[in-house]
Amino acid sequence: MCAAVYVLSTVTGYVLTSALLLKCPTLLHRKKRETFLSKHISHRGGAGENLENTMAAFKHAVDVGTDMLELDCHLTKDEQVVVSHDANLQRACGINADISNMTYAELPSYLCKLGVTFQRECVCEGGQDKRIPLLRDVFEAFPNTPVNIDIKVNNDTLIKKVSELVVKYDRERLTVWGNASNKIVKKCYKENPHIPVLFSFPRVLQLLGLFYTGLLPFVPLKEQFLEIPMPSIITKLRDPDRLTRGQRLITWVVYVWVLNDEEDFQRAFDLGATGVMTDFPTRLKDFMDRNGISKPQ
Repeated sequence: MCAAVYVLSTVTGYVLTSALLLKCPTLLHRKKRETFLSKHISHRGGAGENLENTMAAFKHAVDVGTDMLELDCHLTKDEQVVVSHDANLQRACGINADISNMTYAELPSYLCKLGVTFQRECVCEGGQDKRIPLLRDVFEAFPNTPVNIDIKVNNDTLIKKVSELVVKYDRERLTVWGNASNKIVKKCYKENPHIPVLFSFPRVLQLLGLFYTGLLPFVPLKEQFLEIPMPSIITKLRDPDRLTRGQRLITWVVYVWVLNDEEDFQRAFDLGATGVMTDFPTRLKDFMDRNGISKPQ
């Protein structure tokens, strides 16, 4: 009887303490410095309205009023940091070559039409701007716009050079970086702990485990930004039937947070999402305006 009472009181105390700290985390942890909040995030600059990851796409998104630009980075043979999603140029440029094996001057232009990854049967036709930009071009053109950088490959030089550019353009307060890979996120944090980092895929799973066991309030977190999927978006990917079972799992838990339909916008905000990432910045902006969803202060 005494043992049962002891166990019950211990469990009750643990549950109550966990609930209290989950509601009031600053009782145990120092509050993280919030440098910016973003409700409207443009994926690859808005890949459904302009050719992805081009300066034209970024300018259009900023003109629409986006709160954040999301982009991807690779390193060329001459160690220039370029903005491109794919390591290989076949899909975007029609050339079977890797960015890492070419100098920046050798990089080809984008194709005139590119499929939109997170919107089935959707193709975006580009305008005059088909150039693969440098990361510094983005920083120089949009000095006050927050940027979400996906470090696409586990490359120490790439990580170091991105950090150097962020520091050079005084953007530590306006940049978040990371990758689905925990190894890359750890390297980013080690290289420059002053730049906020994203949760990696393994850390998202760990976060869920900590939450459901009640341990989350007791564990300090170095990450400041969490991107999570909307499960229903799997049906809207291009060619979803061609995905293997493993690819379906990876897609669901890592990449499918890009929302492009009003029903998904509404569902995300109803669930309490801080922000939404989209390929269609104009569509999201119109939705937010009609529904009185204000920009962050």
